[in-house]
Amino acid sequence: MRPIDDSRDFIPVRIAVLTVSDSRSLAEDRSGDVLAARIEAAGHVVACRRILPDERAEIAALLRDWSRDAEVDVVITTGGTGLTGRDVTVEAHRDVYEKEIEAFGTVFTHVSMAKIGTSAVQSRATGGVANGTYMFALPGSPGACKDAWDEILAYQLDYRHRPCNFVEILPRLTEHQRRK
Repeated sequence: MRPIDDSRDFIPVRIAVLTVSDSRSLAEDRSGDVLAARIEAAGHVVACRRILPDERAEIAALLRDWSRDAEVDVVITTGGTGLTGRDVTVEAHRDVYEKEIEAFGTVFTHVSMAKIGTSAVQSRATGGVANGTYMFALPGSPGACKDAWDEILAYQLDYRHRPCNFVEILPRLTEHQRRK
């Protein structure tokens, strides 16, 4: 049961989508399309959308830029979370995180196990926070993006979700920077 409290107003968040791929263009970006469609269908805003190659420094630089952009509340990347030599998205995310949301990867693995069995161990999905911005790294398959959005992010990015959600604590992510 995932309770939605209808007495609370929905609060849309602004989400940037990054596809990490050495070979895809926006026209061929099925995973990015899945995420953008779900984000908009949920009532949120796709703030930006880009594709970058599997280059750790480039990915980290864009994550830092988006984390400092007042028009971006959440960043979702797709691709580069596997085990091959070119899969560097997780490392780029961790270069930027101030805090890692360890349970995100655990919950994603649990969701994936129900769909793909033990093949779920090959994913290194991760989540974290930097500069008051949530960041999530998802695998590059459309199915994995659907699963992560439908089973986790759709609820955690909905202010009405109870007992708690990411949106209600979003204003507090930078409270340590305001203290004197």
